Amino acid sequence: MEPSNQTCTDFILLGLFPRARLGLLLFLLLGLIFLIALLGNLCMALLILLDSQLHTPMYLLLSQLSLIDLSYISTIVPRMASDFLLGNKAISCLGCGVQSFFFLALGGAETMLLTSMAYDRYVAICHPLHYHVRMNRRVCVLMVTVSWVMGCTNSCAHTAYAFHIPYCRSRAINHFFCDVPAMLTLACMDTWVYEYTVFLSTVIFLVLPFLVIVCSYGRVLLAVSRMHSGEGRKKAYSTCSSHLTVVTFFYAPFAYTYLRPKSFRSPTEDKALAVFYTILTPMLNPIIYSLRNKEVLGAVRRLTQRIHSVKV
Repeated sequence: MEPSNQTCTDFILLGLFPRARLGLLLFLLLGLIFLIALLGNLCMALLILLDSQLHTPMYLLLSQLSLIDLSYISTIVPRMASDFLLGNKAISCLGCGVQSFFFLALGGAETMLLTSMAYDRYVAICHPLHYHVRMNRRVCVLMVTVSWVMGCTNSCAHTAYAFHIPYCRSRAINHFFCDVPAMLTLACMDTWVYEYTVFLSTVIFLVLPFLVIVCSYGRVLLAVSRMHSGEGRKKAYSTCSSHLTVVTFFYAPFAYTYLRPKSFRSPTEDKALAVFYTILTPMLNPIIYSLRNKEVLGAVRRLTQRIHSVKV
């Protein structure tokens, strides 16, 4: 059979779940996680919008994180569920390009935003007297804007390249979404130059921000150990540990996937790791950043009382 040398054609997503009872159980489990992530992030974004006491830089960043996570899971999970339930795994070139663009743009924006959130906590605890200067509303809006612009710019570059190279092998992408590295295995040209740019982008958008976050929380813990004792110190350590845990869940699998050369990649392993940063982290973020936060719980009580008073 003569290979098809085209710059872009329709693709087939092989998916995540096996066609067996185990696949159905995994599908139901991830479906539940998706609903929790959807409701959690939607409620978090609406709560911050509706409660004026949460209109601070910290919660503006948190609302943007919820918006990104909401878009992130909506870009991938509904399509994956549709493919599994209907058995139609074909995806058009345009559809694949759109999905790839939003995945990379939202992922890049989230890495920058999580870094901004870590910096916000660092300034608030280590330099409280300078907080309103270093983290005023203008600086916060600038951070959010830079996060979105950098994410979209990086995504445009990678998506444009991936959809202008010739594909001459099977159209089957061994993944549950249009992941650019998974698509490159189908290319009929040497892509080592592009693999180098992927490595460079991963360092800029994943490795360096993660190191900044770890250093920021490290300084926070050091400052807290000097400033507080007893219950206050215990709470601060617990909060920082929780934040670092969810950040690690996002950054570590993401970086490990994209830093490896093509020859060392395993489709099964890549798909398992992708579950962490595409599905699990969006579910954990609203839980870690909100449910243990007294200000957020207070906002929930105020909103509940307002709704109850309106009904009465």
